[in-house]
Amino acid sequence: MSEGHHHDHGHSHGHHHGAGHGHLPTSHGPAFALAVTLNLLFVAVEVAAGLYGGSMALLADAGHNFSDVLSLLLAWGASVLAARPPSERFTYGLKSSSILAALANAALLWVALGAILIETIRRLNDPAPVEGGLMMAVAAAGIAVNGISAIFFAKGSKHDLNLRAAFQHLLADAAVSAGVVLAGAAVMFTGRQWIDPVTSLVITGVIAAGSWGLLRDSVKLGLLGVPDGIEVGAVRTFLAGLPGVTAVHDLHVWPMSTTETALTAHIVMPGGHPGDAFLHEIAHELEHDFGIGHATMQVEIACSNGCALEADEVV
Repeated sequence: MSEGHHHDHGHSHGHHHGAGHGHLPTSHGPAFALAVTLNLLFVAVEVAAGLYGGSMALLADAGHNFSDVLSLLLAWGASVLAARPPSERFTYGLKSSSILAALANAALLWVALGAILIETIRRLNDPAPVEGGLMMAVAAAGIAVNGISAIFFAKGSKHDLNLRAAFQHLLADAAVSAGVVLAGAAVMFTGRQWIDPVTSLVITGVIAAGSWGLLRDSVKLGLLGVPDGIEVGAVRTFLAGLPGVTAVHDLHVWPMSTTETALTAHIVMPGGHPGDAFLHEIAHELEHDFGIGHATMQVEIACSNGCALEADEVV
C-alpha cells in the first residue's frame, strides 16, 4: 500500500495476477478498418441520396451513421492505446482509455440525436416531397453494410464495452435501415409525405433507447463502479471464508479498462502470512469465479493495531 495511508503493519503483502492476466488486448484493427471504410462510403451515398430525394429519414440515418464512424474511430484508437505496456508515468498503461472512449461515444451519440431531432421537428412542420423508391434502395444497402460490419464485432462484444458499443450501433443501424425501407414503401403507396419525418422521429427514439444502456455503463465505469456481473458481497464472503481469515476490510473492486478488473483488500490472519501458494490460489479463484484478474492482498495479523483503512467508510 502507499505510504500516504500511514498504516505500515510490517506484515506481508501479496500481489498476484489471475490466469491469463497480462496479455495485451488486441486492437481489432482489420475489423475496425473494414467497418469504417464501409460506413464512410455508405454515409456519402446516403447524404447524396437524401439531398437528391428530399428524404429527412435518409439524412437522419446518414447523420447517425457518421456518428458511428466517429465512434468506431474512437473505439479503434482506444483499443490500440489499451494494448500499450505500462510505463513509469502510466503504471497501469493506457488501459482506461477504453473507458474514456466509451464515455465520448455515448456523448457523441446524444449530440447527434439532438441535431437530428431538431431538423426532424422542422420537417414535420414543413413536409417536403420525398422519393420513396430512392429511400428504399439506399436503406436496403444500409441493411447489408451495417449487418456485415456488425458481424466483425459480434464475438468481442460479449466482453468489451467498446466493441459492444460498436456492435450495438451497427446492429441498430441495420434495423433502422429496415424501418426506412418500410417508410419508403408507405410513402410510395400512400403519397403521404409526413411519413418520412415521423419515421425519422421513430428512428431517433429507437437509437436513444438503445444507447441509454451504453451511456449508463460508460458513466459507471468512468466513476470506477464495480463492473456488471461482480457482486462485492459475494467477493467479501469468499475472502472471509478462506482458511485462517477472520476479517476482511478495505475491499475495493474497480475497472482498469472495459475488459479488465482490479481488486485490493486487507485480510486479517492471526496465524500469520500463509505463504505465496495461498495467495496464488486466491488470485486464481478470483479470476475463475469473479473475472477479477488483477488482485492485490495485504495480510494483517490483527485489527487491533489500528489499521487506518479498517472502517468501511474510509477510502
